[in-house]
Amino acid sequence: MIDPQNVLPYRVTDRNLALELVRVTEAAAIASAHWTGRGQKNEADGAAVQAMRAAFDTVAIDGVVTIGEGEMDEAPMLYIGEKVGSGGPAMDIAVDPLEGTNLCAKSLPNALTVVALAERGKFLHAPDIYMEKIVVGPDLPEDVVDIDASIGNNLRSLAKAKKRDVSDLVLCALDRERHEELIAYAREAGARVMLLSDGDVAAAIATCIDGSGVDLYAGSGGAPEGVLAAAAIRCMDGQMQGRLLFEDESQRERAREMANGLDPARKLFLHDMASGHVLFSATGVTSGPLLKGVERPSPTRARTHSIVMRSKSGTVRYIESHHTFKPKTQTAS
Repeated sequence: MIDPQNVLPYRVTDRNLALELVRVTEAAAIASAHWTGRGQKNEADGAAVQAMRAAFDTVAIDGVVTIGEGEMDEAPMLYIGEKVGSGGPAMDIAVDPLEGTNLCAKSLPNALTVVALAERGKFLHAPDIYMEKIVVGPDLPEDVVDIDASIGNNLRSLAKAKKRDVSDLVLCALDRERHEELIAYAREAGARVMLLSDGDVAAAIATCIDGSGVDLYAGSGGAPEGVLAAAAIRCMDGQMQGRLLFEDESQRERAREMANGLDPARKLFLHDMASGHVLFSATGVTSGPLLKGVERPSPTRARTHSIVMRSKSGTVRYIESHHTFKPKTQTAS
């Protein structure tokens, strides 16, 4: 039997952590927003990384980055294996300090800053390689789509479950040459296709949001983004499957080392990618269907728009925050 005396403190801590996560993504969004439209994606990403890493110093967790900016010799901070937080419950951390660096650099929609937390050992450990993905929203029969089925069969199965025609469905995918066949077969089946230049985390989440206009997300994108999307889909009760894709044997071997004896090329279900209790937060950098971007009414004020979710409660909150910055003061020489 669960002791209520032990449950309440955990819930309070958990809810506080959700708000702390929002502060982390807000800090990264405000920092990277300075570079919106300037055509300098590396500078935008670097600003987001530094702000996010500094914000984590105030979060009451014993955190380890499992999905981050790369291996330790590739990234100066928020690298895989880095410890962050000020102390507290043991948590794994998945981050994308700026999801859509090109979107920010070109001032295009859907650039986000993203963080997810899970209990230690509950995120898929995967190298920075590609992952094949398929995502649908909540309130559908289990396994209504299958990553091993043709896109035509998946669309027909989804249409039947939604009691709609295939022609009513919208498939969302990244606009990449590798997806030409996927797109052609989806259109041949009768579906409409929405193509994105970047930002597949937001696209995957869109399948779970009423009125988004996205029924199915499919195709290949980054494995780190796949884990982050899985964390959000867990909180929103959607469905997702994935499979790691390898370009050479060295990638396969690295994934095998991180898979703890499991087949690195196995079909991945949602709980293989993000299990246990999960928290997710994202803040808009540029405005899109999911979130508004950072707004700067004046040099000393900013307004941010975020989404935060908890798998334990299934609650999804949209948070608008107003930030005030103290103006710089001159000191006597």
